[in-house]
Amino acid sequence: METETTTTGTARGGRGARERILRAAGELFYARGIHATGVAALIEAAHVSPRTFYVHFPTKNALVEEYLRRFEGETPLLAETELERTDLTPVQRLLAIFAPIDGGLAAVIRGCPFHNAVVEGAGGLPEIADLAQRHKQVFRDRLVATAAEAGAADPETLGRQLAVLFEGANALAASCNDAEAFTDARRAAETLLDAALSKDS
Repeated sequence: METETTTTGTARGGRGARERILRAAGELFYARGIHATGVAALIEAAHVSPRTFYVHFPTKNALVEEYLRRFEGETPLLAETELERTDLTPVQRLLAIFAPIDGGLAAVIRGCPFHNAVVEGAGGLPEIADLAQRHKQVFRDRLVATAAEAGAADPETLGRQLAVLFEGANALAASCNDAEAFTDARRAAETLLDAALSKDS
């Protein structure tokens, strides 16, 4: 593939173009929204030509899918990495997912990228909806497994309840741009954990 040069001297196309497109998508889709981010903006941010963009991603929806898939491997969401920590007990891991997002006073809370993509799709992006559903199910399963590690009498119920709390906190924090939702959700999670673990003691 040929490499072009912009008026600023920035290389366009060539090696690394796919990664630059994905990086631009990660920044713009999450900050501005998927529908509000046009292909022209992505091309400009990634410093690639239109031809190079469409060689790597024939459609914008294909890019959206790959943007979301990266959260399943290369750049997992912070709350999900908390469940994998080996320096915390199972109970501590379950509570750690409710840590507020700390981006400073000026930060805008955007919430879950999977949730945002499904809402923006409004039923018109079935592949994206299926991907998000699978991701959410995997997250619930991990919560259930961690609840079982913690010794909950009914880990399935506890895991699902914690998932509802977490998803609700994410949505409310994004809607109100207020991280206090995570603090409230953590307190509720502590109550659920106390009740679930005391039943088994």
